[in-house]
Amino acid sequence: MALYSEKVMDHFRHPRNVGTIEDADGIGEVGNAKCGDIMKIYLKIKDERVEDVKFETFGCGSAIASSSMATEMIKGKPLTEVLTLTNKAVTEALDGLPTHKLHCSVLAEQAIQAAVKDYQAKNKAVG
Repeated sequence: MALYSEKVMDHFRHPRNVGTIEDADGIGEVGNAKCGDIMKIYLKIKDERVEDVKFETFGCGSAIASSSMATEMIKGKPLTEVLTLTNKAVTEALDGLPTHKLHCSVLAEQAIQAAVKDYQAKNKAVG
């Protein structure tokens, strides 16, 4: 059996939504000191929905694939749904990750939650 699924390899080789959003409404950055992965998620929100999402990830193939898949999963979704995204859902969407790489999907979940919280904090201050 291969260590990585075809979906993991596809999202690693051809990641979706890579880049930055200059005027992002929410930005979330998280890292794992143990493995050195750093993940940054940028959100553009319109009518409480993710209109656009981009990511920058410094890390292994599993971290890049997790970032890519997670951004695909939240694009166009309402924030209430985005906040329910779990690392388990990201892992399942990738057809699994090796046990020692599950932390990558956790980083994706945490970065998205941090970006939404950043957006909410900015809008409470304005509103």
